[in-house]
Amino acid sequence: MTITRQGTDAIRALQGLEDGRSSVRLRAALEVGTAPDPRFVDKLIERCAIEPEFFVRDMLTWALARHPVSMTLPELVREVRSERAQARSQALHTLSKIGDRQAWPAITRTLLSDGDDEVARSAWRAAVVLVPEGEESALASVLATQLGRGGRETQLSLSRALVALGEVIGPALRPATTVPDPRVRTHALATQRLLRDPDAGFEFAIEEAKRVVALGGSGQEGQ
Repeated sequence: MTITRQGTDAIRALQGLEDGRSSVRLRAALEVGTAPDPRFVDKLIERCAIEPEFFVRDMLTWALARHPVSMTLPELVREVRSERAQARSQALHTLSKIGDRQAWPAITRTLLSDGDDEVARSAWRAAVVLVPEGEESALASVLATQLGRGGRETQLSLSRALVALGEVIGPALRPATTVPDPRVRTHALATQRLLRDPDAGFEFAIEEAKRVVALGGSGQEGQ
């Protein structure tokens, strides 16, 4: 009887993940995570790629993280190569939440410079979590190639990722403070400021950096 009941509950939960109501999908993802089952993994990952609601996607990630890494990691690594941007982004987000460094080889330069901002932002966050000890400087150099990219939220994400790496980002940032592109220079200077003073706030750091760039400085004067 128990086996039959478990089978029925599993079928109901899996069906709930496809319900037209987001509240039902959320509850189904919660149920799946509460009672992890290998049969759920493929469906959870499949749903991550198409789920329109952020809070449901977050619950799907939580549910995946509740399953054994041996079951989820290979599938998620495969998913970061998907042609669908949301599939790549959510898989990267889930890998960052799982935090298993076996996934590090999947964080490629291609993903770190993905043409989709959400994918790139997810890749930056995952990279900072998964980077092996001793490879932080190399990662900082790759992340620095993205300075000046996108709007304020994208730039904030990149600055946060770089600052999280610590002092090793100094050599990667310095060349960017003297390039001709004012957006790159401004972003680099703002990130330097946040590294020195994390409490400064991104908006303040950006505005300060804009003033430096407008005056033709590199922010290195007097240092």
